[in-house]
Amino acid sequence: MTAANQLPPEPSQEPEDDSAAAQRMERQTLWVDLQLRRAMARGDFDNLPGAGKPIPELGDSHDPNWWVKQLIEREQITGVLPPALALRKEAAELTARLERQTTEQGVRRVVADFNQRVVEARRQLLGGPPVVTATRDADAEVAGWRSRLAARREQLRRQRESAVRPVPPASDGRRWRRLRRGRQSRAD
Repeated sequence: MTAANQLPPEPSQEPEDDSAAAQRMERQTLWVDLQLRRAMARGDFDNLPGAGKPIPELGDSHDPNWWVKQLIEREQITGVLPPALALRKEAAELTARLERQTTEQGVRRVVADFNQRVVEARRQLLGGPPVVTATRDADAEVAGWRSRLAARREQLRRQRESAVRPVPPASDGRRWRRLRRGRQSRAD
């Protein structure tokens, strides 16, 4: 019995199995084509995003990390930079971040936090580019914040003054007389 189980199947049975599988695949292909035609007839593929446009990055050279880059772009993932580069980016945006602060203590807190992270990144010996970002002087940043705040307030004051409506010239009263006549005739 064991010898019979080890024998290959008879040649007459193989074509039937292959033809059955081929028929199954053919039916499935026809079914998929039918579903696509029906969807096209219903207009399910009309007005899709990117319709009529070339597929982006199709002609570029092969990049094994293409999916990671697309994920980062699509999901807008941030914070995946090495610490040195992240601190450089944050240093470039620090002035704008300080502008959003409303108090001097807030400015000092943001500068102290930034300086602490710069010093901590210098202490760690992780791979990546060296940390060359300089720490910021809190007093100098507060002075700059104050001067920018004063400039913004002055600009707002000038805008308000220019927005004040000028006093219209004195009219001879014709318009008011017409309005009064209109009211009197309606009251009658």
